[in-house]
Amino acid sequence: MTSNILLTSFKTPYNTAPFSKIKNEDFLPAFKQTIEDAKAEIDIIANNKEIPTFKNTIEALEFSGEQLDRVSSIFFNLNSAETNDTIQKIAQEVSPLLSEFSNDITLNEALFKRIKSVYNSKDSLNLTTEQLTLLDKKYKSFSRNGANLPEDKKSKLREIDKELSKLKLKFGENILAETNKFEMLITDEKELSGLPEGAVEAAKQLAESKDKEGWLFTLDYPSYIPFVTYSNNRELRKKLTLASGRKGFNNDDLDNQEIVLKIARLRCERANLLGYKTHAHFVLEERMAKTPESVLAFSNELLEKAKPAAEREFKNLQDFAKELDGITQLQKWDGSYYSEKLKQKLFSLDDELLKPYFKLENVINGAFTVTNKLFDLNFEEIKDVDKYHEDVLTYKVTNNKGEFISIFYADFFPRPGKRNGAWMTSFKSQSIKNGVNDRPHISIVCNFTKPTKSKPSLLTFNEVTTLFHEFGHALHGMLANTTYPTLSGTSVYWDFVELPSQILENWCYEKEALELFATHYETGELIPMDIVEKIKESATFLQGMQTLRQLSFGLLDMSWHAIENPETIKDVKAHEEEAFKNTSLYPETKETCMSTSFAHIFQGGYSSGYYSYKWAEVLDADAFEYFKEAGIFNKDVANKFQNNVLSQGGTEDPMVLYKRFRGKEPQPEALLKRAGLI
Repeated sequence: MTSNILLTSFKTPYNTAPFSKIKNEDFLPAFKQTIEDAKAEIDIIANNKEIPTFKNTIEALEFSGEQLDRVSSIFFNLNSAETNDTIQKIAQEVSPLLSEFSNDITLNEALFKRIKSVYNSKDSLNLTTEQLTLLDKKYKSFSRNGANLPEDKKSKLREIDKELSKLKLKFGENILAETNKFEMLITDEKELSGLPEGAVEAAKQLAESKDKEGWLFTLDYPSYIPFVTYSNNRELRKKLTLASGRKGFNNDDLDNQEIVLKIARLRCERANLLGYKTHAHFVLEERMAKTPESVLAFSNELLEKAKPAAEREFKNLQDFAKELDGITQLQKWDGSYYSEKLKQKLFSLDDELLKPYFKLENVINGAFTVTNKLFDLNFEEIKDVDKYHEDVLTYKVTNNKGEFISIFYADFFPRPGKRNGAWMTSFKSQSIKNGVNDRPHISIVCNFTKPTKSKPSLLTFNEVTTLFHEFGHALHGMLANTTYPTLSGTSVYWDFVELPSQILENWCYEKEALELFATHYETGELIPMDIVEKIKESATFLQGMQTLRQLSFGLLDMSWHAIENPETIKDVKAHEEEAFKNTSLYPETKETCMSTSFAHIFQGGYSSGYYSYKWAEVLDADAFEYFKEAGIFNKDVANKFQNNVLSQGGTEDPMVLYKRFRGKEPQPEALLKRAGLI
């Protein structure tokens, strides 16, 4: 009888993860054991004496290593949301093991031979569309990982993969350490001028929790964003902005410059080994965009439309700052501050005045109500499911027929072991095996302001759209209805994955939706409709600058990954300045560097993929146009979206799925119109 809970089948409600019974020391042995078990399963498939078939090879491979997948998802989700030194150390030990295991599979010649045999006879096998997609994906997961390479190149590939997995982890750890290291303690109350009451109270509580007198500000978003947006103290805004902008760029033991250069070189070298010109060529083969050329053409077309608007907006902002405070040159630490002031002047819209209408609990219920009206989903908070931190909320999701759809975890507040930002993830994906539809366990993780002694958690409008965004990803996971786990939910092309998340944000701007949940937390009064109108008008505020910013990140990503000889790059900062030259509006600051903390592309999965945010905006604007034509809660359109997009995962080419929902290919006009750029 094993005492390691991770090596048993969980005797828990809905087969949920038994977090409270898992000990840190369980992880390494569990990884080692489940990797061995998975290897044994692979050996049986590879050494099968029967003629290779879809069932005994492709399907058998797809359902192998289930316990390892379960252990991995629990562990790596904790490493993002509730980490500590021990977990980080285990991650460093485990990542190379997993890399090696994954390489052992993709470089297993007997296994690949069987897969290739099925792949070469696919036309005569009478497979379903989903089976054909799975076969194609399995074959490519081998060919794109070196299965067709000679032995010497295979071992080179293994070395590169091992090295890359370590570098990516180290990159992320350095950023987290930099974020946690920086503290700005204010002891003079006059220096709090301009800050919202909630931000001041939170800073006071943070200082108290660390036995300090005064008000403590950090680089965590709920602390950082209000400070740079509202503080009247330009010097302190500068201090905080520069501290944030220099993460990984301090020439110390947390410096990421060398790591960035190594990652870019190794990725290119890996792509070359596999016969691709650059890392971007390799990545984009499996995206809607297909090639770096089309990504650059798409980005430059939007840039051409957005840049004149952005330059006009920047000049207006500069003139406004000069008129208000005599600022002759707008700097990076002035952007959020004067944008907010100008927004208040133009629309009398102050985030602080809006926040009372967006109490966190009401916004969560709003997201639930919107999805009930669209997709017939019901959310019931349950207490019998284990959680990894007391802040986490747990829900059972059912449809109107009472059928169980999903378990949903929601984790909303910052803490030291949690990385910045917001994301959706899963603890167990959906699949159908032996006729049983095994439902998913989905989670969203955010960093919203915690309730204080006197106030509940009140969200800025930006945070409201963030919650809806992540909830859109969650719906993609919860409503998944596919046979195979690796094609389920959000397992789609990167440039398609943001469609469900970004489309849901649109409901936050609609009167019909806001009426469902935006009530004042003290008086219960519904948000005034003139405010709703202003929110809609303000949606196009500084959209040119916003578009330019997004495009600049995408172009920076391509500058690292669509280059044929990254070894010629010696200076990270100089390279970055060159990449930004057509998109920068603010004067350059020599102390800061974005690449060294650009976790999306150097730690997460967005390398050669950052453009996909804009790409998905084109999709979501076009798709929402369809809802608006029919009515934003129109059941027919919602059913089409659920049946052709949300439930289908990666079972078919996304453009085919999209056209089946929409009846035609997406056009960029809807986005440009929504952004007020045409």
